[in-house]
Amino acid sequence: MKWLLALLFATCVVAQARDERSASVGMRACIEELVLPGSELLAAPAAMKDPIVLRILATRPHGDRFRYDLEWTGLEAGPYDLAKFLVRKDGSAVTDLPAIAVTVASVLAKGQQEPTDQAAVAPPRLAGYRTQQIVVGALWIVGLLAILFVGRKRRRAAKAPPGKPTLADRLRPLVEAVTTGVAGDAQKAELERLLVAFWRDRLGLRDEKAGPAIVLIRQHPEAGQLLRQIEAWLHMPGPPAPVDLQAVLAPYRAVAADRFDPAARKETA
Repeated sequence: MKWLLALLFATCVVAQARDERSASVGMRACIEELVLPGSELLAAPAAMKDPIVLRILATRPHGDRFRYDLEWTGLEAGPYDLAKFLVRKDGSAVTDLPAIAVTVASVLAKGQQEPTDQAAVAPPRLAGYRTQQIVVGALWIVGLLAILFVGRKRRRAAKAPPGKPTLADRLRPLVEAVTTGVAGDAQKAELERLLVAFWRDRLGLRDEKAGPAIVLIRQHPEAGQLLRQIEAWLHMPGPPAPVDLQAVLAPYRAVAADRFDPAARKETA
């Protein structure tokens, strides 16, 4: 039973052993569990021009013989005998060794010394990557332009100072006070001075004295009608007739309120 088990074990070991007798130039190959007769063997010292590089990976006794694991590499194409690259450890002859035939194959054509240049192959195209980059770049540019122009316009609009009040804005509370009968003497005088100053400037009567200027204003088709209406509000008894303030104040909307300051006009007069 023991001998049977040993035989089965040896059979399994041999079955699993590699026995590579051919290889391409420069590629390593192994021959394992190779039993050779005689005393222990060593790999012969290698020379520069040797076509085979041989190494002994393991050595094990096998009765009166030895069992070896060999690794060999062929440097030149052709058939070779590995036994010629072995020597005895004790220096005795190796003429009794059987041939260990191997073949080194070349992957190059006959007479070719260098590998063939590989044909250039275009790299695989990444689907959609270029389009994605173009879209992202366009969106980035649009966002930048929006920040530079749209945002700037909004900031300017937000920071824009309110428009200056017009003469119509200054006259409106005075006219409303007069029409409702709540205007004081100061408000009435200011309203009259503003109207006379405006029409003197509009009609080119700045060099005329106040009395003749008022007469000319009263005779003017547009200015005279408004001035007479104001005088009626100021000096005639009884409640004033309803008036359209928008129409009355229309000529004064295009003039700044501080252009006809009553105090300055009073000093000039």
